[in-house]
Amino acid sequence: MAFRIAILGDIVGAPGCMAVQQSIEFIREQWQADLVIANAENAANGSGLTPRLYKQLCAAGVDGLTLGDHVYKKQQIINTLKQETNLIRPANLPIRAAGKGWMKLPLPRTANESNSSQPTDVYVITVLGRLYINLPGNDPFATVDQILDQIPQNNSVILVEVHAEATSEKQALGWYLNGRVAAVYGTHTHVATADARILPNPDTAGDSSGTAYITDLGMCGPHDSVLGRKVDRVVAHMSTSMPSPFDVAEGNPRVQGICIQIDPCSGRSTRIDRLDLKADTTKSPF
Repeated sequence: MAFRIAILGDIVGAPGCMAVQQSIEFIREQWQADLVIANAENAANGSGLTPRLYKQLCAAGVDGLTLGDHVYKKQQIINTLKQETNLIRPANLPIRAAGKGWMKLPLPRTANESNSSQPTDVYVITVLGRLYINLPGNDPFATVDQILDQIPQNNSVILVEVHAEATSEKQALGWYLNGRVAAVYGTHTHVATADARILPNPDTAGDSSGTAYITDLGMCGPHDSVLGRKVDRVVAHMSTSMPSPFDVAEGNPRVQGICIQIDPCSGRSTRIDRLDLKADTTKSPF
């Protein structure tokens, strides 16, 4: 029986956290999502993640959380990175960097109990792009190859997040991993792209399953903004070159991402749908 995974874009500030908390139950019901994964590196007032927010998002129903170039902006998250198994930093940071670069998430029993030969775990890898990114990272292509060598390949369900600025770098990694993983998806730029699809796999012509791909998942946060920040502050800085605090905006909080359907026999994707939900600010937890 096929199962589904919802993957949410960068959570930005309190509006993003509350929008995700409000939407999790609906996402699980509407898209029958067995797992929910999200990027939380902007959750703490737009930059970083705190242990308190980590616990809140997990309690709301997020099964796995990833971080990007703001991974260490809140120093208090380091112990959580070391201790928890469902929170990861980019895998291509230096070997001494705190935290793990990939994680294994168990599927709920209802998603795999019908056939013991079906996969019971989902592996999630995050890599940092190298183009226009301030935090130095190693070769993301080689890093993913090294991790794939450590993961059991027999029907494994593997997801790769590319936290990168350049669309070309995200697309290149998508094609590089095409046919080898269940999904490759981009984060970091906060603007959802219109290229969600199953990449054609030349090794399995005519097969409807393959690698799901999207260049950017979009943003869970206030969309009446400039990438989640207050419009007037960003415009003031860009139009004058004078310093201005980029405070998190509040208007029009939305939840964006994708939901992929996985063929349990092959461990590959058979469908990808975009998610774009408007939060109701008159209801809890707002």
